[in-house]
Amino acid sequence: MSLSPVEGVALAEIESPGQEPDEKKRLVGRSPGQLVWARLRRDRTAMVSGIVLALFILVAVAAPLIQRLYGVSPNQQFGELLDSTGMPLGYVGGVSGDHWFGLEPGLGRDIFIRMIYGIRTSLLIALGAALVTTTIGVVLGIVAGFLGGVVDAVISWITDVALALPFLIFALAVVPTFSLRFYGPRDAVPTWFAVTTLIVVFAAFGWTGTARLVRGQVVSLREREFVEAARASGAGLGHMLFRQLLPNIWAPILVAFSLAVPSYVTGEAALSFLGVGLPESVPSFGRMIYRSIDYLQTDPAYVFFPGITIFALVLAFNLFGDALRDALDPKSSR
Repeated sequence: MSLSPVEGVALAEIESPGQEPDEKKRLVGRSPGQLVWARLRRDRTAMVSGIVLALFILVAVAAPLIQRLYGVSPNQQFGELLDSTGMPLGYVGGVSGDHWFGLEPGLGRDIFIRMIYGIRTSLLIALGAALVTTTIGVVLGIVAGFLGGVVDAVISWITDVALALPFLIFALAVVPTFSLRFYGPRDAVPTWFAVTTLIVVFAAFGWTGTARLVRGQVVSLREREFVEAARASGAGLGHMLFRQLLPNIWAPILVAFSLAVPSYVTGEAALSFLGVGLPESVPSFGRMIYRSIDYLQTDPAYVFFPGITIFALVLAFNLFGDALRDALDPKSSR
């Protein structure tokens, strides 16, 4: 009897020749998810990066509570704490007990609370875009891989066209135009509209990698015995796609999702750095880093705190994604 790939993963873990008998007994009866969790727990990089990501997510969710406890709002200005040239008074950019990371030169806004909301903004856009792009990529990839023929050719052609379009040029042209289409040049663009626009732009390009990955996986599975058995029993198209095939390709999809999130974090920061996407009043790492360029020598703390935070966020996502890929692969050396 042929086994599905998910069952094969569990069997590969159970029957690894290098395992002792006691260890084999402990693994017998575990689901693939339990085996993956066991491998992740043995990986220090996975655990450390996972804890860091959990802290970032907790901070993003609790941003309003942190603001209330901290007593400062993101757009509150402290002009009285700036000198005549607009530089923060005190040492290290105005770091004090009231302003933990100092103040922004020129406007006097608190850097710490803007970073807290910057984390919230980045994760909201990145997770939303990753969810949308993964959904689109999975649906198109599984349909193209299973049906083949004309459907596969059309979806593959659309994928090639999307890959050929330059994302950065497209985003720089479309995002401002899209905002002007619904709001005038002097009107304030609502935050929800700007966030939705960025997610749509990311979704227009980000689904291609997942679609190709899923299509390749489905092409290798569609002739397997368990698929033929389901087809012979009269299963419908939806059952074949989402009950037979999808459960056997969830591992690469999960890895693709985890690695897509940091790319959208940096993508949002890059667009904000270039001055498109989010309004100036919305805290964003890209816009903070852009404003800090003029103060690299006079106020290095202004660029250090946002820079090191986004670096830690992206690094933690990438490390956890790599560890997750290794945990889902029973042939991994880890």
